[in-house]
Order: sequence, then C-alpha cells, then structure tokens
Amino acid sequence: MGKLFGTDGVRGIANIDLTPELAYKLGKASACVLFKNKDKTKVIIGKDTRISGDMLESAMVAGLLSVGVDVISLGVIPTPAIAHLVRELGADAGIMISASHNPAEYNGIKFFDSRGCKLSDDTEAEIEKLVAQNDDSLNRSNNERIGVVNRNENATELYMDYLLKTVKHDFVGMKIAIDTANGAAYKSAPMLLRKLGAEVYVINDKPDGMNINFNCGSTHLDAIKNLVKETNADIGISFDGDADRALAVDNKCQMIDGDYIMAICGMKLKRNKKLNENTIVATVMSNIGLDLAVKKDDIDVIKTKVGDRYVLEEMMNNNYMLGGEQSGHIIFLQHNTTGDGLLTAIQLIEAMKEEGKTLEELASVMTSYPQILVNARVKNENKNAYLNDEVIAKKIEEIESSVSGKGRVLIRPSGTEPLVRVMLEGENQIELEYLATKLAKLIESRLN
Repeated sequence: MGKLFGTDGVRGIANIDLTPELAYKLGKASACVLFKNKDKTKVIIGKDTRISGDMLESAMVAGLLSVGVDVISLGVIPTPAIAHLVRELGADAGIMISASHNPAEYNGIKFFDSRGCKLSDDTEAEIEKLVAQNDDSLNRSNNERIGVVNRNENATELYMDYLLKTVKHDFVGMKIAIDTANGAAYKSAPMLLRKLGAEVYVINDKPDGMNINFNCGSTHLDAIKNLVKETNADIGISFDGDADRALAVDNKCQMIDGDYIMAICGMKLKRNKKLNENTIVATVMSNIGLDLAVKKDDIDVIKTKVGDRYVLEEMMNNNYMLGGEQSGHIIFLQHNTTGDGLLTAIQLIEAMKEEGKTLEELASVMTSYPQILVNARVKNENKNAYLNDEVIAKKIEEIESSVSGKGRVLIRPSGTEPLVRVMLEGENQIELEYLATKLAKLIESRLN
C-alpha cells in the first residue's frame, strides 16, 4: 500500500484508487485512532456534488457505525461548514468527502478533529498504519453498541447564520456575479449573498454529478470574467468544488488572487484593530508583491511551507488572525479554522463597502511581480544536496543581491518527481528567465 494521505486528506480516482472498501477501512481506522478510550462518540459527515459521493459516504459511515460511532449526515455542504459545525454541533470529528478542485472522476476524504482542525501528520500516519494491518475484526462493536445515523436538515442554515454574523454591512445596491463550479456551494453561495441584499448572478449551479469543476470554478476564471462583463457586476467570485477557496475578478475582469485578497483584508483588519501582531501568514509561494504592499502599512508577512494546514498551524501557535495561499485558501481565524470561500467572499465585499471603493481601487495597493519557474532534472537521491553545495549557495546569494530586496530565489525539490524547482521573482521578466535557466543548469551540473 502506498502512502494514503497527501497534503489535504486521502485523494484518488473514485472506485479505482479510492474504493468503497478503502473508505470503509478509513472509517474504522480513523475512529480507533481519534476516539481511543471514548465510550460514545459522534461524527458529522458532508460531501460535494460528485456522483461517487454517495458510494463513499455509505462505505465510510458503515465503517464508523461498525465500531460504535454515531454519525450525523449533513448532505451536500462546503468543506468549511464541516470545520465550523463540528464545533457548533459538539461533534468529536468531522469528515468531508470531496476532491476539491479536481475533476469529477476524483474524490477524497478530509478529516477534521473536534476543534475543526485538519489532522496532524502523526495522526494520519497512525490511521494509515491501522488501514495497512487490514484487520476486519478491529474494534468491532457488540450489537447493542453499533452506531446510528441521523440526518441534520438544518446544516446549511446553521452555516449561513454563522457567516452572516461575520459582517456588519449589508450588500444592498451591489451586483455580484458568482461561479459555484457545480459544486458544494451551488445553493449556499447565492443564498448567502441574497440574504445580504445583493443582486446576484449565478452560473454553474446545476450539478449533475459529473460536471463539478468542468471548465468552471476557481481554476477556469474565463467563465466568471465573461459573466462580470455581461452583467456589469461590481465583483465576480469563483469557488472551487468544495468551496474552501475563492478567487475574485474586479469590474474590469482582472483577477484578484489570494495574495491580493490577503493584502486588502489584512489592511481592513488592521484598520479595525483586529490583526493580531500586525501579521499575515502566507506560504513561500506567495508573491513578493504581498510583502512589499503590506509593509507600507507596517504589516509583517510570515511564510510557511506550501499547504493551508501549515498556515493554520503557524496562525494557531501565535494567535495570528489572517493567513492563506495565493490559490485562494484564506483563513480568518477569528471565524473559522480552515479556508472558507464564502467567508472570504463576504469579507472582501465588505472591504469594498467600508472603503466605498471598487475592487480595482482596493487591489491597486499591491503590484504582483513576475514569477519564473524552471525545473532542474536531478536524481531523486540528490534532490536535497543543493542545501550543502557552496557553489549553488553562492550563485543564489548573487542573484538575490542583484534584485535588491525586490525579488527572491526559491528552491523546492519536487515531492513526486526527480526535479528541483527553481523559482525566481522580481521586476524584470526577461532577466529573471535568463537567471532562472542559468541557475537550473548549474544545479543539474552540480548534482548529477
């Protein structure tokens, strides 16, 4: 058995990699690891709109019930709703069946603990170990202790109530275009914005089990750009399949990615004295333009490795209130413990209302610098050797010195391929391309 857990739960092609048999085993194993020495436990479970969701939910639930765990089924609901409702409903854990932005043939299983946080690497390793043992008799409950399933029909309304409490302004008079990716937010996103008084235009809100993320959503922004143009909307918001992230476009159809959103919302939080330590947490892939933009407002940016779970870990350890990724996973820790696309959308729109400015005007605080990525092909066993190579280190130092604080070099060994990724960032794209190619060739010559 290969490694089950990736950067965001277990994921694969449904019924081939992620089978009902595996889902059943994951249900049992997760319960055994998460609920050691607990007599009676309760888990909430939700899913996105993929056709394989029912199959995997049924198998997962069967595994949980067989070891005495009660299950509350929430139906189709965004991932961040699970993170919030696990606390509101007093559950011991939450499970989301979704493959996020991936095509319909994929599916995945994400776990949240009782705080609404994703599991640690060590906990995931424990679950994997139990699955690998393949012991079907594992913790099987006696008949009278088998778990039961209940359905919560009010889950979406509870999620809406929480979101509405995070903003002070209504959106009356605003024209908002949204693309729900035929995914988990196809009902909740338009419902939320209409409750706030906006005039809402919606596309890709008719899921059929196979059209989730298909030429739509946050990975295909042309759809939302066209809708903004057609409707003359003030802002367009595009969600991914499970709505834990969102990207925006302004009234001129220019993309507003996660870095711009963090800059705008970070300044808003600081104005309202809610940005603890005047710090934003981003990943190493965030554009240096974010650092330079918020520095003017005396806001610091701390960088973590790629993955919103690592952003959250840094935020929780130091009580920082805002963090996220360029891809649109934005965490507002005052309100939730994971990226929340709907929350991100209304916080961004509220910033427009508070300032009385268009999104284009708000986004003008930041300039996005060119990023050039070149791959150096290196043997797997040598991928980390650049760390101890003095010649490579000296060349990186020379490049960073040449960009004079308005650029950087980022070296990242691939986790799955025999590659070292060389990313350069700065003001002059042609110069960056030359320098990145030269550095990649140096790495190849030194490490092969």
